[in-house]
Parts: sequence; structure tokens; C-alpha cells
Amino acid sequence: MTVTPADPTAAGPETVGDATDDRVLDLADLRLTLDGNAGPVEILRGIDVSVTRGETLGLIGPSGSGKSSLLMVMGGLERATGGRITALGHDLSGMNEDALARFRRHHMGIVFQSFHLIPTMTALENVATPLELAGHDDAFDRAEAELKAVGLGARTDHYPRQMSGGEQQRVALARAAAPRPQILLADEPTGNLDTTTGETIMDLLFDLRDRHGATLVLVTHAPALAARCDRVVRLADGRVAGEGLRAAAE
Repeated sequence: MTVTPADPTAAGPETVGDATDDRVLDLADLRLTLDGNAGPVEILRGIDVSVTRGETLGLIGPSGSGKSSLLMVMGGLERATGGRITALGHDLSGMNEDALARFRRHHMGIVFQSFHLIPTMTALENVATPLELAGHDDAFDRAEAELKAVGLGARTDHYPRQMSGGEQQRVALARAAAPRPQILLADEPTGNLDTTTGETIMDLLFDLRDRHGATLVLVTHAPALAARCDRVVRLADGRVAGEGLRAAAE
């Protein structure tokens, strides 16, 4: 007999997972191996990390250490090849692609280093369209409110080509915030920006977290951004090489 697993997106945000468990993300012996030109390449090698409700976790380490790959696995954008990952009490490895996409739409916001805006859509449309796809009747109202929150209330009808890099990243932040996510993932959110603009984006990112009470996991090379995290995990060669705020200075 085939048993169909429950759809984790069927319940509202307040009822997903075990309400008594503070672990929003839980990774156990997580492994990721990809095929390279010379054969299999181990990207992640037995990662054990938990992230608690409301925590801000920074992932640091040298280029190629597995930081971005780990974040992509957390967001269900990359499939782990071993181990276990649960988000809000649900096993991501047991979901098919459609279920993962629904889970992300309802419970996660993701900010990339590259802004990933649709060039033929206005700022308002870029933020509202994912909400429409998720079935929100108030998609454009939410989108407008989030754009105002990041200082772009007067730019809602502008296209990405009419905006600076910092403004485009603000649109990306508004898009991530609009679903009111419980989990917020950010991959080098200031990596393509100058120092001053990057500091502004940092402030907006943490304001977004506070406004929505989200759990934030971010990848960064910026010591100033890592220092603002509650906890820092340092990766090296696909493994956890250090943990705690001191790791940022290593």
C-alpha cells in the first residue's frame, strides 16, 4: 500500500512542525557529492548544525569551503546526497520538487548575491508575482508595503535596468520579506555592493528579520556582517571547522 505524505504547506505558518521544538533547521551528517570532470567531488562532508527559532547564524569560511552549497541545501534548492535535513519539523529530503517549491513559497525567503530580478517586470511586479503564485489575494498590497519598508515606495513602477545595484538588492529583500517567512536565507547579500551600500543592505536585512520574527542564516565574507550574528559556523573543506563568535576572527 502506498502512503502519501502530508503536505507540509497545507497548514498555516503557525502550525507547521512541532511547536514545542525550537529547532527551525536541523542538519545531521549532511553530505553533498556532485559529479565533476575528474569524478565525484565531495562538497559537504558530514555537517551537523541546528538553528533555533529566532536565531541569526552566520556561515563563514574560505571560497570553496561549501558555504553557499550548504545554504542551498537548507533552502531545498540543492538535494543532499546523504544525511538528514529537517525544516520546521519536516524532512526536506522526503519532499518531491513540487512540495519543496510550495514549502519555500510559504515558509522561506531567500536573498542571493545576484539579485535574480525579472528584467521585464517592475519592482512591484517582481515582489508581487511570487505572492500571486502562492495564492495570496493581497499580493500587490503586501508588495507595495515591503517596497516602502526598504525605502523604494517611490520606485515601484521602475524596472531593474533603471535601478542601481543597491536598489535592486532592496527589491530582492522586499521579495524575500513579502511572504512573511519563518526562515530567511541570504547568500552573500552584500557581495556585489560597495561598502556604504552594503552597510545599508545589512541594516535592512536585520530589520526584515526583526519585523517578521524570522530565523536568519546568512553566508558572508564580511567580518562586520558576521559580527552581527548570534552565532557563527566556520566551514573548511566541506566540514564544520569552528563554531561560535570567535570563529569570525580566525
